[in-house]
Amino acid sequence: MKGIYIFLAEGFEDMEGLATLDILRRGGLDVSTVSITDDPHVTTSHGVTVLADMTFSEFKENLTDKSDREDVLIFPGGMPGSRNLAGDADLMQIMKVHYVMGGTVAAICAAPGLVLSQLNPLTGLKFTCFDGFEETMIAKGAVFTPESVVIDGRMITGRGAGHAVNFGLHILAYLKGDEAAAKVKAGLML
Repeated sequence: MKGIYIFLAEGFEDMEGLATLDILRRGGLDVSTVSITDDPHVTTSHGVTVLADMTFSEFKENLTDKSDREDVLIFPGGMPGSRNLAGDADLMQIMKVHYVMGGTVAAICAAPGLVLSQLNPLTGLKFTCFDGFEETMIAKGAVFTPESVVIDGRMITGRGAGHAVNFGLHILAYLKGDEAAAKVKAGLML
C-alpha cells in the first residue's frame, strides 16, 4: 500500500473529506481520493457531487504488499458515509491488513466508531470521535477523550466537521513535521 488515500463513500461529510484533502495538498503531500465504488462521482452528505481521483477498482490495482507509517488511509465521517465505509467488507479487510503491516489510519466524526472499531487490538489506545459514536471503540478497550484531534501510535482521530482543518494539520504534522503544519496554518491565517 504506498501512498495517502482519502476514501469517499456516498454521504461523506463535505468538510471532513475536502478540508482534510486541501490541508494535506497545501502541505505538499501527494494525496489521492478514492471512490469506494467503480463510479468516480460521489455525492456528499450535503448534496455536492465530487469527482474522485480514482475508483475502488483502480485503487486495488495499485495495492502493494507493504505498508509503513507514511502510508495513510483516511476515512471521513458523515452519514450515511461512515456507515457505507464500514459496510464495505473489501475496504475493511484492506484497512485491517494495512494496519497490521505498519500503516497509519486516520478517521474523523463517526468514522472512528464505525470504521476504526473494526481493528484489533484497540486496548489502551486513545481516540476521539463525534459524540455518540464512542461506544464501539470503548467496548474494545480504547480510551475516549473529547479532544479536537488525538494521535496514538499509528491512529489519528478527529471529533467532527468543525475540527476538519485541525485534523488535516495534525496528519500533516505527523507526516512532515510541525514546521510544515505551521507553514500551512500561517498561510490560512489561523
